[in-house]
Amino acid sequence: MKIVVLKFGGTSVGSVERIKNIVKIVISYIKKRYKVIVVSSAMSGETNKLVKLTKEISNNFTPSEYDSIVATGEQVSCSLIAGRLNHQGYPARSWLGWQIPIFTTGNHSNSRIVKINKLKILKFLKKGGTPIIAGFQGINSDNRITTIGRGGSDATAIMVAKFLKAKNCIIYTDVEGVYTTDPNVVPKAKKIKKISYEEMLEMASLGAKVMQPNSIQVARLNRIDIEVRSSFKNISGSLITKRKNISKNNVIRGVSFTKNDSKLTLVGVKDKPGVAASIFEPLYKNSINVDMVVQNISSNKKETDLTFTIKNEDLTKTKKLIKKNKKIKFKKIIIDEKVSKVSIVGVGMITTPGVTFRMFNALAKKNINIIVISTSEIKISVLIDRKNLKKAVDVLHKEFKLDN
Repeated sequence: MKIVVLKFGGTSVGSVERIKNIVKIVISYIKKRYKVIVVSSAMSGETNKLVKLTKEISNNFTPSEYDSIVATGEQVSCSLIAGRLNHQGYPARSWLGWQIPIFTTGNHSNSRIVKINKLKILKFLKKGGTPIIAGFQGINSDNRITTIGRGGSDATAIMVAKFLKAKNCIIYTDVEGVYTTDPNVVPKAKKIKKISYEEMLEMASLGAKVMQPNSIQVARLNRIDIEVRSSFKNISGSLITKRKNISKNNVIRGVSFTKNDSKLTLVGVKDKPGVAASIFEPLYKNSINVDMVVQNISSNKKETDLTFTIKNEDLTKTKKLIKKNKKIKFKKIIIDEKVSKVSIVGVGMITTPGVTFRMFNALAKKNINIIVISTSEIKISVLIDRKNLKKAVDVLHKEFKLDN
């Protein structure tokens, strides 16, 4: 059987007309003699409405009941897709996670798929049917409904492709693919035909909104190629694949950025072992993600300054946690809420000297000051004043010839 998994996001199924449109896409694959499996998100905005309902009922909703409620959005979209396919003369039915079943492990609202029972789906495919599977959900060892967290429907599609041994896994969304940067910031941004899991993971973590990082990680760990395409235009998209399939000609593949960072500097922190751990422990326990970290070299070997960045939405909580932390002492805290992170990403920088110089030199020519620097094997990030963000992204896009 030549199986293809088609996943449709919330925007793609956001209205009756859009559902009719994606059903045409499904039928086009059936006519090409594919056995099609559809994975659907909830209609755009529906999950947020369900979350709002839980908050109106209680501020202390149990995790299991919360998952049972927020998982219902996909049931509606899947049934509507199946209904339209049946109307068009193509046998289809909807499947919820527990009906297949899709087995998960981990905490509610952040579970991970570990196994999919493929027997029912295969039997339905062999009969000529098109299964419409609810994304974002499964069941745990207690037979309770679980949800998979942000990007959960993408992760569902990827795991369905793995267990059903699909030939293709295509993510249909409201964008045409992966771009070298945000076209709204740099109009000359180009669509990337092929990008490695590692590059896409870095770009998603750094602000690219095509897919959630956890879904890309699922694809990377399971070696499932993904094509990202638009459900609104019949054009080719971007293939997310193994590093060995990527051309080495492009040293840098993309420029990513974030707009919602805050920088905190603790001045006069005691310079001794364990202090940094004491600072970050309460942040970790409160699920606050710390990104860039810089500790200055102590001149007197007694005190130092420690700088780190967090998301703006975590700033109030972070300040409270630091001020009530009795394990640390410091002279003062300096906060800057108007900073942004700009990053260049590419596997080619591993074997190409001079990338760091070119990045820093390009920014210097535009009089853009670098506040903090962090690097990984395939990424260089800098923290800058937010007012310089557009200028920085534009100059780096040109420097690494991503306009061409």
